[in-house]
Amino acid sequence: MEFLAQYNLTGIVIGLATFLIIGLFHPLVIRGEYYFGVRIWWVFLVMGLAAIAGSIAVRHVLWSTLLAVWGASSLWSIGELFEQRKRVARGWFPKNPARKYPDTPKSPK
Repeated sequence: MEFLAQYNLTGIVIGLATFLIIGLFHPLVIRGEYYFGVRIWWVFLVMGLAAIAGSIAVRHVLWSTLLAVWGASSLWSIGELFEQRKRVARGWFPKNPARKYPDTPKSPK
């Protein structure tokens, strides 16, 4: 950590890590909606609140910032889950054939 501070690299590390965290949540939302639907929104809520609480508790600027980014990305993903459901309904992303969709009419037997 002293190396980062000595060469003023903390901002670069935070920026790069933020980019990677946000990039990680994109496939998490897509795969989460595909396999579980929007019913996993509460996982993102708990993860987000825990990360934000951790951000408040941690004194080190780098780790506190990264926890805050993780928490904000988790909370943002709740809305993205519901948006992903709309994208699937529009046909922009594939539906999981093994999962039943509540808004899809059932075919008569």
